[in-house]
Amino acid sequence: MIKNKMGALAGCAVLALGLAACGSSSSSSSSSSSSSSSTASSTPSTTATAVSSGSGTISGAGSTFAAPVYEQWASSLSGLTVNYQAVGSGAGITAVETKTVDFGASDPPLKPADEEAIAKNGSTAVQIPMFLGAITVSYNLPGVKAGMKLDGKTISDIYLGKVKTWNDPEIKALNPGLTLPSTPITVIHRSDSSGTTSGFTSFLAAVDPEFKSKVGEGKDVQWPTGTGAKGNAGVAGAVQQTTGAVGYVEQAYALQHNFTYAAVKNKAGQFVAPTLASASAAAQGVKVPANLGIKISNPAGAASYPITSQTFVIVSKDMCKAGIPGGEGAAKGVVKFLDYGLGQGQAILSQADYAGLPAAILAKSKAAVAGLQCNGSSLGG
Repeated sequence: MIKNKMGALAGCAVLALGLAACGSSSSSSSSSSSSSSSTASSTPSTTATAVSSGSGTISGAGSTFAAPVYEQWASSLSGLTVNYQAVGSGAGITAVETKTVDFGASDPPLKPADEEAIAKNGSTAVQIPMFLGAITVSYNLPGVKAGMKLDGKTISDIYLGKVKTWNDPEIKALNPGLTLPSTPITVIHRSDSSGTTSGFTSFLAAVDPEFKSKVGEGKDVQWPTGTGAKGNAGVAGAVQQTTGAVGYVEQAYALQHNFTYAAVKNKAGQFVAPTLASASAAAQGVKVPANLGIKISNPAGAASYPITSQTFVIVSKDMCKAGIPGGEGAAKGVVKFLDYGLGQGQAILSQADYAGLPAAILAKSKAAVAGLQCNGSSLGG
């Protein structure tokens, strides 16, 4: 079951899928509290291994948001070992730029500077949309197990440090049917360069001008309040350990920790819970630029969950010319991994609580894989 894998993912520094081998765990960083330093909150540095006879190995690094899926896909592939380091989107892009991995993984699309840096390796950067997921506003508030509603302005005020207790009038106005305690709110945010942070801040900047001017959006922002934790697993661990805490985590991590999370008001004025259906709805009608750098930010549609993120695999168009560390064998392995993820892998995403790509975007992703090369020769796809 993927949730068992998720538990191992959150608690082990090394995970060999199918072999259940756990190594030592590294502590997550925290800016002002030790609550995120336990094993449960460590960001995974993982190894996913196809147990059947391995004919090749590829390496990847980046998004912690995407890690549970890449672990799952790797365990399902025969003849390919996938070593994936869940170190955050920013580090994943850097790893492609410095040619230390065969593929990178990022939730926000590449910036022009990133594309230029990757192109210096000898080939154009390619970003391939892979799947979607909801970013939850999860909280640890005993006695309030369901029914919480929040809008973007209130979430923003919590993260700006303006709303400091759970019975603040701003929260009470949105939840007239709930009995809210006076428990202080402990804000948890990411401490690393994070695609989940990019998705979360993109939403808040879109709905609140004050947040946009004071914090802005991106993988790295200066938070005015709160405690930092590394990776989705780090934030999840800190929320789990702290009564009154609130944190933004990908839905799979929230479900693994049995979190309660809020329904969030979308652009159409509807309070929508994070689900596979509402994440899929958020991607309908998204404009797809020529470089495939889609960005879901406060989407339209009554059924759309407003804090939904896409995630990409980042490679060079001609991986061999760009100096892929594993050479031609790794280039073929990356294509095999991508073909699986955009084919059979889409059908099993729901097992890990992620949503597949809409048909129009999926077709463009498959076409991008079909265009990948090694020294000018097609790698298929």
